[in-house]
Amino acid sequence: MSVVWLMLLFSEKPKRSALNQLTRTLLRKYDCGVRPVHNWTSATTVSIDLILQSVLDVDGKTQSITISIWYRQIWTDEFLVWDPEEFDGITEISLSSDAIWIPDVIVSEFVNAGKSPPIPYVYVNSSGSVKNYRPMQVVLACSLEMYAFPFDKQNCSLTFRSWLHSVKEIDLTLWRSAENIAHDQGEFMNDGEWELLSIPSRYWQIHQDETDYAHIQFNVLIRRRPLLYVVGLLIPSIFLMLVDVISFYLPLNSGVRIAFKISILLGYTVFRVNLTDDLPSSAVTTPLVGVFFVVCMAMLMLSLIKSILVVKLLHHSEKEVRQMSVSACLLDKYGSGGPSFTESALTSIKTLDHINTSGDYELEPSLDGDLLSLTEIQVAPSGPEWLLQELVSLRLALSQEDTESSAQADWLALCSKLDRLLFRLYLLVLAVYAATLLLLWASWSFA
Repeated sequence: MSVVWLMLLFSEKPKRSALNQLTRTLLRKYDCGVRPVHNWTSATTVSIDLILQSVLDVDGKTQSITISIWYRQIWTDEFLVWDPEEFDGITEISLSSDAIWIPDVIVSEFVNAGKSPPIPYVYVNSSGSVKNYRPMQVVLACSLEMYAFPFDKQNCSLTFRSWLHSVKEIDLTLWRSAENIAHDQGEFMNDGEWELLSIPSRYWQIHQDETDYAHIQFNVLIRRRPLLYVVGLLIPSIFLMLVDVISFYLPLNSGVRIAFKISILLGYTVFRVNLTDDLPSSAVTTPLVGVFFVVCMAMLMLSLIKSILVVKLLHHSEKEVRQMSVSACLLDKYGSGGPSFTESALTSIKTLDHINTSGDYELEPSLDGDLLSLTEIQVAPSGPEWLLQELVSLRLALSQEDTESSAQADWLALCSKLDRLLFRLYLLVLAVYAATLLLLWASWSFA
C-alpha cells in the first residue's frame, strides 16, 4: 500500500496544453485598461473596414435608418506577441474581448443597438495583430429626403471616431482602399426595396479643445425601387382620374352624371384612407406623392362642382337666366337665332288677317287681343266665323308648342357648349399638373 502512495506522490504532473500555456502566459500580467504600447508617445493605428449587408428600415418620421453591416477592426497590441516555436507552432489564438484592450471607436450617428449577435472573442496572431470581426445591426440618425418618394435617394453616413483618445493616441485608417469599399456589393442583399449605389469613404481630422481627433466617414448611398409603389399607388389613382374624365361624356339631362361623380369621389376617398400606412410620414416635409393624392382629390371635387353648376344652369328658366349679367351675355351670343315666340305668333296672326269673309269681322293684329278675344264668353258663332276661330286656336297651340321645344333645344345646346368649355379648362389644368409631376419624377428616377 505504501508503495502505491509513493508512486502517486513522485509521478509527473500532466503537462498543460500549449494553447492553455500560451493564453496564461499572455494574460498573466496583462492590464486591459492600458493602451498596449511600450512607448506611450507612439499612437495605436486602428484599421477599419465596413461591408453593408442589407437596409432593414427607413423611418422618415424619426429620421432614422436601420442597417445590417459586417464591421471589422484591426490594430496591433504590442503586449500580445509570442514566438510560435515555443508553443507548438501556434500562430493565432482567440481571446476574450473582455480580457484585452479594445479601442473606444464609436459611430457618431448611433441611435440604438439592433439585434446584433454577441461575439465575445477576438483573434490575435503571434505578431500582435488583433482582429475584431462582428456583424452589427445598428439604428442611425440620418437626414432623410422623402419629398421625391417613391423615386427618392438617401445618403446616410457612418462616422467612426475615438470617443476619448486624440490622434496622438489612436489614429484611424482604412483597411481596404476607398475604391474597393465604394464598389463592393458582393454581400449586399440586392433583392429588397433598396438598391445600393456606392459607399464612398473619407478620412479627416477635426480640431477640438486644442486637440486633433481622427474621423473616418462612410456614406451609404441607396435608391428606392419605385415599382411596388407605382403599381400599388399611382396607377390605381390614375385610373380613377381617367374614369372621372370619361364621365364628362354622360349627357347633361340624363341625371346620372352627378351621382356617378360622387361615387368616384367616395371610392377615391376609401382608396386614399386604405393607403395611409403605405406612405412615408415626415414631420418636416410632405412627400410629393401625398401632394399628388390631395390634388387629385381636389380635381375630383372641382369636377363635381362644375357638373353641379352646369346641371343647375340647365334647369333654370330663360327668364331667370336673363336676369344674370354673365348668363345674359352668353344667351344673347349663343341663344336661338330664329324668331322668338312672340314673333312667330304675330306672323301666324298676320297670315290669317287677310281672310275676312264678312265686312263685320276684323281680326286684331295684336296677339294679346286675340288671346283675350278667345277667352271671352261670346255667343256661339256659326258658319265661317266659328271655323276661323278654331283654325286660329289650333295655329296658336301648335306655334307655342314648337316654340317651347325649340327654346328647350337651344337652351340645352347652350348649356352643352358651356359644359364643353369647362371640360376643356379642366383637361388643361389636369394636363399641366400631370406633365409637371412626370417631369419631376423622371428627373429624379434617371438622375
